[in-house]
Amino acid sequence: MRGLVLDAVWEPKPDYVVSDWEKKTGKAISGSSVGRHPKLEVREWPDPQLGPKDVLIEVRACGVCGSDMHFLETDDDDYILYPGLTKFPTILGHEFSGQVAEVGEEVEILKVGDMVTAEEMIWCGRCIPCRNGYPNHCTNLEELGFTIPGAFASLIAVDEKFCWKIDAIAERFGDEAKAYEVAALSEPICVSYNAMFERAGGFRPGHYVAIFGAGPIGLAAAGLAKAAGASTIVSFELSPQRLELAEKVGADYVYDPREVEPAEILMELSKGEGFDFMVEAAGAPQLTVPEMEKALAINGKIVQIGRAAQRVPMYLEAFQVRRAQAFGAQGHSGHETFPNVIRLVASGRLDLSPIITARYGLEQTVDAIARATARADGKILVKPS
Repeated sequence: MRGLVLDAVWEPKPDYVVSDWEKKTGKAISGSSVGRHPKLEVREWPDPQLGPKDVLIEVRACGVCGSDMHFLETDDDDYILYPGLTKFPTILGHEFSGQVAEVGEEVEILKVGDMVTAEEMIWCGRCIPCRNGYPNHCTNLEELGFTIPGAFASLIAVDEKFCWKIDAIAERFGDEAKAYEVAALSEPICVSYNAMFERAGGFRPGHYVAIFGAGPIGLAAAGLAKAAGASTIVSFELSPQRLELAEKVGADYVYDPREVEPAEILMELSKGEGFDFMVEAAGAPQLTVPEMEKALAINGKIVQIGRAAQRVPMYLEAFQVRRAQAFGAQGHSGHETFPNVIRLVASGRLDLSPIITARYGLEQTVDAIARATARADGKILVKPS
């Protein structure tokens, strides 16, 4: 089969200490500290081999994620920008949907022909974090499109326990092709859902919600905030195209933070009370968190979703006097996240189809990722078939 393969030179930065675990597994805990001179190309790759509990999925749609851009983009020394878990070479792509084409001999949940999406985080279920109910923090974690072959390909093999049927989405839209496109948005929506409602505990209907960043994660956060009953939703974003998309999916007010003082806007809109719930989806907390601090409501919450490998100044006095809280979040697994998101989409209460702004074939995947680096689109899809 053909797939978009990422390869890079394993060349740890001088100040990066490679752990024994990294030496043993060949995985880098911090890809941006190890992977140098990346090369992305669509080329031949061995067909997936099915394990007894695996299903073979024909990929119908796969979204371009910010992490994919961070494999194409590099720093001044030509190291990848993605700061998370990586292993080279591998096929990229992890936000996908498709149709089951073959099943392993021990598969019980799925059958050939089923329409599915899947989790990206391949948790083991046996380590202490998994057994304690924290699959997003699995000690033995593998990640589709990061450490094992992903979905920018015609085929992918996944253990059936990570797959979720999307029949209800297909019934909602009445169009198989559109259902696959919308279902490919499930993974990024689930990232926002996990952060907002599982990690940060959500907000009360009627609360004020501010979202910094209107990329796919921030756009999902706006849609979820609307579905959950926020009375006022404000999105801050540099791209005028993305600001328009934020309005389409739920934001009541949108602003370019270079043209306003975000904290002043939030205090004005809340009549001095501050905002109850704030989402960092821009990946620039050194700029956004100070603004959030100045506009915290009593008992306000900040949840960090955007990835940023840097330290951020925080004035903890503000958190004390405002009874405020900050939450870190990663991943999307467990806690009914996938089925709840699928239900929301199927009900019509959450429709992010307007954020799909471009579609590419598999052979043009590098072009799709290059286009995404302009950070003007909502969600760019690759459709291998």
